[in-house]
Amino acid sequence: MDISLVMSNILSPAVLSFFLGMLAVTLKSDLEIPQPLPKLFSLYLLFAIGFKGGAELVKSGINSEVLFTLLAAIFMACAVPVYTFFILRLQLDLYNAAAIAATYGSISAVTFITAGSFLNEIGIEFSGYMVAALALMESPAIIIGLLLVKIFAQDDKEDGDFSWSEVLRDAFLNSSVFLLVGSLIIGIVSGEKGWKMEEPFTQGIFYGVLTFFLLDMGLVAAGRIKDLAKTGPFLITFSILTPIVNATIGILLAKLIGMSQGNALLFSVLCASASYIAVPAAMRLTVPEANPSLYITAALALTFPFNIIVGIPLYLYGISILWR
Repeated sequence: MDISLVMSNILSPAVLSFFLGMLAVTLKSDLEIPQPLPKLFSLYLLFAIGFKGGAELVKSGINSEVLFTLLAAIFMACAVPVYTFFILRLQLDLYNAAAIAATYGSISAVTFITAGSFLNEIGIEFSGYMVAALALMESPAIIIGLLLVKIFAQDDKEDGDFSWSEVLRDAFLNSSVFLLVGSLIIGIVSGEKGWKMEEPFTQGIFYGVLTFFLLDMGLVAAGRIKDLAKTGPFLITFSILTPIVNATIGILLAKLIGMSQGNALLFSVLCASASYIAVPAAMRLTVPEANPSLYITAALALTFPFNIIVGIPLYLYGISILWR
């Protein structure tokens, strides 16, 4: 693999800020981001990428590539939690296996944003409609995870407390999905005129906000690494190998569909990432038997850093070979 790709990703200000946050925790610095701000950063990033995606979707229109990409996104969001569930059941109980499987079936918007930033830095173009794929992949894994619990629960009384109206509401109307889809629609409706009006806000300060958000992510991730010692080597190995397997499947699907290299990278990153916001919130509500320290720590302390440091350039390297 071209080491320059890895270094280009690692030496970007946003990723370096992630390391800075981890270093602060390691050295026991009192550095912290005041609590309301990380939520604001997250909302801003979701709105900005959704709005830009909507404006870009107007430009590109709906064609066969867009349609097949969105169908592939839905397929991966449903297939990943199913196959990972049976792997996880080799070592974990039903509830933890389902929660972790749902976490890896869903996506990380910040990993997607970091991959887009990386592509911009190295001058590879990608299409705005990939944001629609991002939006479609967030919720299905929650539903699949809960279906797995309901199907495999041995005692009907154990799953009798499920409120499917609450599950569906949390899957499709949670803040991240709602804002992402809503801003996508706003971008579509307002089109080029709206993009020009909002560009200083949605584009001009985007990378600065991303840098501070990843600084906070570094602080949070470093604080959770110690929890991995409780899980043993199985979950640690799963957290590293699963993204690689899912990205490989995503790359092959992208090649079959005929995506450009930039779109293929974003799609493979979506397949490889794991949710540490939307799915954990849903799992805490609907599967309280699952241990949050397992599914949050695996996604945030291992898979997220692996993807933004090594995974993104690794997946692009594989794409560049396959697309020759």
